[in-house]
Amino acid sequence: MAPGSSIVTVVPESDCVDHGLSEALSSIRLDGESTSKPSWAASLVNVGLSSLTGLNDLLECPVCTNSMRPPILQCPNGHTICSSCKHRVDNHCPTCRQELGNIRCLALEKVAESIQLPCKYQSLGCAEIHPYQNKLKHEELCRFRPYSCPYAGSECLVAGDVPMLVSHLINDHKVDLHEGCTFNHRYVKSNPYEVENATWMLTVFKCFGQHFCLHFEAFLLGMSPVYMAFLRFMGEESEARNFCYSLEVGGNGRKLTWQGTPRSIRDGHKKVRDSFDGLIIHRNMALFFSSGTRQELKLRVTGRIWKEQ
Repeated sequence: MAPGSSIVTVVPESDCVDHGLSEALSSIRLDGESTSKPSWAASLVNVGLSSLTGLNDLLECPVCTNSMRPPILQCPNGHTICSSCKHRVDNHCPTCRQELGNIRCLALEKVAESIQLPCKYQSLGCAEIHPYQNKLKHEELCRFRPYSCPYAGSECLVAGDVPMLVSHLINDHKVDLHEGCTFNHRYVKSNPYEVENATWMLTVFKCFGQHFCLHFEAFLLGMSPVYMAFLRFMGEESEARNFCYSLEVGGNGRKLTWQGTPRSIRDGHKKVRDSFDGLIIHRNMALFFSSGTRQELKLRVTGRIWKEQ
């Protein structure tokens, strides 16, 4: 089967109840062939599945809108719902309000177990086709699934591909974009003794044709205020491992350095922070680097990104 194909094996007419069913299933692939008429086929004659989109709609739960997996429940009138949503509707059909009970829709379960469908991220570049059950698991980890906005200063719900998120960061979050593989940032805080959990994305870098997010964060580690800087890669973890970066902060003839591999934005900034995977500066050391009167914090963070050979 050619990669990316979404039109697969046609069910033989001899296996169907009538010619109309053959047409209805013409875009569905069944795992294995049968010489006898399947007992569940008659329930599909009037469904009118003209495309895989129609089949996806048929398997969509009306409550959570996710694809239903066996066991699939139905009310006495034939309306279906996924078993995990039964308690959410107080055991009553969300369509007709009939009591649900424990009636299973075996015909639809058979369809779900037999067909193969393209990944829902096909339009974003995924060419994989999976059995229905495996499809749902694949989509949870598909490398073409949208990325969440990496901005850490607020709980942003925007998701998309990397070019879309770069534009979003610049236009909506007013984040600076710099081209180049070195950086030099200065952080100033007027009262370093007032530390509240706060997060800043200093900038986005375009380097080696890729995009990276530099974060700087102040938070309490136990009872001790600390500052942390780290880099995230706008792409998959497998691609992030091709790069390294270093960070440096110093003053008064001393310096503190960090070298590591950028984390993928698949990992949220809080996950990276809580793993301490970055340059961590305790407040007393930060004040020492500031070379001031300890009434104002002045830190200069420098660094570079390079590609592993």
